[in-house]
Amino acid sequence: MVFVNPLRMGKRDVTEIAASGPVARATRRDAIALRGRPSPGTTAPLALASVAIDGWRALAERAVEPNGFYLPGWALAAEAFARGRNRQSALTAWSDAPEGETSQLIGLLPVVSLWRAARIPLPALASADAYGTLCTPLLDRDSALDAVQELMRQARRAGARALILRDVALDGAAMKIFGHALAADGLRAAVLQSHPRACLDATREPEELLRGALGAKKLKELRRQRHRLADHGEVRFEVARAADEVARALEIFLTLEAGGWKGGRGTALLQHAGDAAFIRRAAVALAEQGGCEIALLRAGAAPVAAAILVRHQDRAFYFKLGVDERFARFSPGVQLTLDITRHFCADPAIALVDSLAAPDHPMIDPIWRGRLAIGDVMIPLRRNDPAVALIQAAMMLRQRLRAPARRAVHLVRKFKQLRTKS
Repeated sequence: MVFVNPLRMGKRDVTEIAASGPVARATRRDAIALRGRPSPGTTAPLALASVAIDGWRALAERAVEPNGFYLPGWALAAEAFARGRNRQSALTAWSDAPEGETSQLIGLLPVVSLWRAARIPLPALASADAYGTLCTPLLDRDSALDAVQELMRQARRAGARALILRDVALDGAAMKIFGHALAADGLRAAVLQSHPRACLDATREPEELLRGALGAKKLKELRRQRHRLADHGEVRFEVARAADEVARALEIFLTLEAGGWKGGRGTALLQHAGDAAFIRRAAVALAEQGGCEIALLRAGAAPVAAAILVRHQDRAFYFKLGVDERFARFSPGVQLTLDITRHFCADPAIALVDSLAAPDHPMIDPIWRGRLAIGDVMIPLRRNDPAVALIQAAMMLRQRLRAPARRAVHLVRKFKQLRTKS
């Protein structure tokens, strides 16, 4: 049994979750091999930055469930620059291949130790937050069960007793496959917390959808506000798609976000060099693959609202919104969201848009009435393991202790967003 002494844990990486366990015995030769595909018998997970890009991109195209934040262009930019998101490892699964043929990457999950993720000094791995509020692993649709079983085996070989999947769609394809893999081993997942998240069914007719969500009276008021906004110049909705266009539009977004309430709170991307470098790298990298757009709303020459939109397969993600609060009385964030709704409903490639919003978000929840069940899930890696119960109890205690603070922050944010009508 691997034992981790909480008093000696310290700030340790995923490869240090068991200092006397198998991870500590990885050799230098193994480390060199890990730059591509792990060697047979290797116990240490790959460093995220060492995963072969071509295989990663190919897996993303075949993924059973989309996650734009685990695309290589995004995840590697977060790993390289974003605050607190470096030193990630990756659990990887590869297909069997006949001698002389190249195997395929069929599963990938960026991970950190539970200490890094939650300051809990217990032997578990947690899915890494790539700055996107979604941690669904990438699983090959044709080999998903094999991929999940190998990811779990690799986590066990790294000394972990449980795998914590944070911010995953509870009813999504990936979690269903984890359920099948666990059932085959006589195990069951435990949902640690869950909440509904607003989403858009982009297969519907947009005007019908908006009338049903907001009602005729509210839509009439929003049209009146848009007419008043036009007093400042022609109101135009634009979408930047090409990489150079995205790079230019992103600077507009960053300026708007920093000038709003997030800037006042010190959480705007532009206010931190690492975060600014991350989003500049990530947005352009994804745009080069058709995976990022910047939506803009202008009144004349003045940008009044901008949003970063990420795309993967038939899903889009409403990553962030920035508004010019001088135009708050015209509800610029809502106006842009209405245009984004129409934009995606008119795009046959997109079936669903994830808002990424907190529960009961005052702006998006009334507009997008669909709901995704999002939660944190604990995957036990061994049967009848007392460490699993300890890990679950620690996670639940942490959640109860943090809940009052989260509610207070949510109320403050809701007040500010209502005040600015964005």
